[in-house]
Amino acid sequence: MDCAEASVSAGDTILSNALPRRRSRRAVLLTWLRKIHLYVGLWGAILGLLFGVTGILLNHRAIMKIPVEKTVQRSVQLALPEQKPTTPEELSAWLQKELKFAPEQVVQIKKQSAKAVVWADHEVMQPERWSISLQMPQRGVMAEYFAGNRFVKLDHTDATPIGTLTRLHMSVGVNAFWVLLSDTIAGSLILLSITGLLLWTQLRALQTAAVATSIGALVAASWFVWSM
Repeated sequence: MDCAEASVSAGDTILSNALPRRRSRRAVLLTWLRKIHLYVGLWGAILGLLFGVTGILLNHRAIMKIPVEKTVQRSVQLALPEQKPTTPEELSAWLQKELKFAPEQVVQIKKQSAKAVVWADHEVMQPERWSISLQMPQRGVMAEYFAGNRFVKLDHTDATPIGTLTRLHMSVGVNAFWVLLSDTIAGSLILLSITGLLLWTQLRALQTAAVATSIGALVAASWFVWSM
C-alpha cells in the first residue's frame, strides 16, 4: 500500500514538473518592455548618429568653434527680364525657375514699404524692398530687390556635405516628410527613456515610486525656474 502511494505521489510530481509554469503578469510586461526598448533603440541609433554628430558641430558654432567648412558663400547681381516682376510673388516664382529650385521648396517672402531714410545728411526716399529666401538642404539663396531696379542681389550659399547634414539637423529647406521623420527620433528618445526607467525599476512598487517622485521633482523645479 505504501509502495502504491509512493508511486502515485512520484507520478504526480513528474506530471506537475512537466506542465509549463504560468508566467506572472509582471514578467510578461518586462519582456515586452525589453523588446520595445531594443527595437526603438535600433531605430534611434540609425538617425541618432546623424543628429549626434551634427549636434556637436552646432554646439560649437559660436564658442570653441570646430574648424570644419560647412558652407561656401558668394554674392552676385542677377539681371531681371525686360518684363519686370510687379510683386514679390512673381519675383519669387521667376527666381525659382531661373535658379532651378523646385516649386514645392520652402520660400519666405518679406515686403518692406517705401520709406524716407537719411543718407549723407540728406533725406531720400527708399523704394519698396523685397526679401526672398529660397532654401534647400544643399543650398540656399537670399534675394534682395528694390522696386524699380534692373538687378536683384543674390547671396548664394552652397553647403558642403557636413553643412548639408547640419542643415538637415536644423530642418532648413526640408519638406513635411523630413520634419515628421525627425519627430520619430524625438519620440524614440522619449520612449527609450520611459522604457529604460521602467526596466530599471523592474516594475517594483518602491523603485517605481522613487522614479516617479524624482521625475515630478525635476518637472516642478524646471517649471519654477522657467516661471521666474
